[in-house]
Amino acid sequence: MLEKGMHRLLRRQIRKSGFDEKDLEKYKAFFAMVDDAYNSFDEDLKHIEIILEKSSHEQFKLNQALKSRVDNVENELNTIVNSIEGVIFKTDMEGRFKYLNKAWEDLTDVPIKDAINNTYRDLLFGKNEAEKMRIKRFLKEGKDDYTTLFKYYKPDGHKLWIQLKLVLIQDAQGNNVGTIGTMMDVTQLKRTEIKLKEANKTKDDFLSTMSHEIRTPLNAVIGMSDILLMEQFLPEQLENLQVLKYSSEHLLALINDLLDLNKFKSKDFKLVEDDFNLTEIIQNIQLHFKQQAIKKGIDFDTVVDSNLPVLIKGDSLKLSQVIKNLLSNAIKFTHEGSVTFTTELLEVTKEGPKIRFTVKDTGIGVSFEKQKKIFKSFVQANDNTSELYGGSGLGLYISKEIVKLHSSKLRLNSKKGEGSTFWFDIVFKRSGEETILQRSNLIKTKAIDLKVLIAEDNNLNVLLLKKLLSKWSVDFTVTNDGQELLDVYQNEDFDLILMDLQMPVLDGYETTREIRKLNNPLKSEIPIIALSAFSKSEVSGKIERYKMNGFLSKPFDVNELHELLSFYSRSKQQVV
Repeated sequence: MLEKGMHRLLRRQIRKSGFDEKDLEKYKAFFAMVDDAYNSFDEDLKHIEIILEKSSHEQFKLNQALKSRVDNVENELNTIVNSIEGVIFKTDMEGRFKYLNKAWEDLTDVPIKDAINNTYRDLLFGKNEAEKMRIKRFLKEGKDDYTTLFKYYKPDGHKLWIQLKLVLIQDAQGNNVGTIGTMMDVTQLKRTEIKLKEANKTKDDFLSTMSHEIRTPLNAVIGMSDILLMEQFLPEQLENLQVLKYSSEHLLALINDLLDLNKFKSKDFKLVEDDFNLTEIIQNIQLHFKQQAIKKGIDFDTVVDSNLPVLIKGDSLKLSQVIKNLLSNAIKFTHEGSVTFTTELLEVTKEGPKIRFTVKDTGIGVSFEKQKKIFKSFVQANDNTSELYGGSGLGLYISKEIVKLHSSKLRLNSKKGEGSTFWFDIVFKRSGEETILQRSNLIKTKAIDLKVLIAEDNNLNVLLLKKLLSKWSVDFTVTNDGQELLDVYQNEDFDLILMDLQMPVLDGYETTREIRKLNNPLKSEIPIIALSAFSKSEVSGKIERYKMNGFLSKPFDVNELHELLSFYSRSKQQVV
């Protein structure tokens, strides 16, 4: 008979197996061992269940704590993100917004719920089509981060400037799955930038206008000094006339420096290359500074490499400007000793000759601390330099920029109290001409067979032109404005017109337009030379547009005017 205390599973197995009482008695010890095993297993199972129950309870508590911490972090993160003024967003690869912080609504006045799952194309209707395509390419190709600045119009029509930045995000396999980006309201910065540009333009216009107003009377001063030098004068008056001419030219140089400074800042400064005689340029510079050095009691030497080519191609005016700036400073800051100007051929490259220009002096020198600063605009070697020596502090800055245009660098070696050496190298092009006309330093007086019609409203300039043209035996008529010129031109023929650009009643541009519209080709195609105190770069576009034939800047060089009139005189003779 089965014992009641036996494990239920063991009793069940005994019944199924068909054991009788004899078998039970026979295997009593074995069945006792199995019974103990079953009971032991139950005890272990209960123990495991208790452990699992405790672990499950602890896991639940941990999950609850973790969920609470995650919720807290999310809440803190949302609080931080929503307190940021800029918009933070997330999109998929189609550009659909998947997340937007609260700043979105403040920036766009569009509810976040209306923006989620919409693309930037649906919402940023202020974005231009070119930028939309650029964003589309970025999302498709994803080569670089995307940054742009665009105008956005709120639903009420209010305009904003927004800076947008995007970066791609990737999954674990490195596939692009979307973007994270920011938007910032930069309207105030953009307005400030626009105001600064307007202020700079106003400043540039002011400098240009003022220089024009100064150059106009200066034209008469320089021209009259040239005329006085052409006439009979007492020997003791020569020095006074030379001082007058030099001072007026020095003032003109300062004005030109201001104009050049404007051009450099606006990137409107280019080289004008042509064939020129380098030896002649050096000789002219030597004559220009020799008297200054003699007056200061210092030596001035010019050393010229005998291997220098006579003719080269480059911008002779800008080259002369740099050399004159360096020599002017050298003589100005040297009280005893010498100034030496050296020109040497370094090598002949494929492009042409590489030439070094060096100006060395025994003057006051430049301290190491100041050597980089003096190449900036309006900066001089010492705080009292301007008071002691004068000058604008623009010469070295402009010289540096001109040399830079030649793909070179203006260099300096100096010690305070021991003098300075400035030098620069330029690779010039080979000249295409075998010969070049030599220019004379003397003012030309040869008669010119020409009939000229002039439009000029400035009395000083009119007086100057009258004196010059009379000395050259030019047949001329002067009018005060464009309309008066047209009235005269209708009834009389001329070989050439000198046209001031700024005049009352009818300016030079409109007057030229009216002349070019005339039915008579002999009158409509007359050569017209523009006269202006503005630089050529400032008016060249309009001169070409209105079909003028040339330009003469005021103050003009007397010999340059003579050459211009002589050219049209020769052209007239060839036609006849």
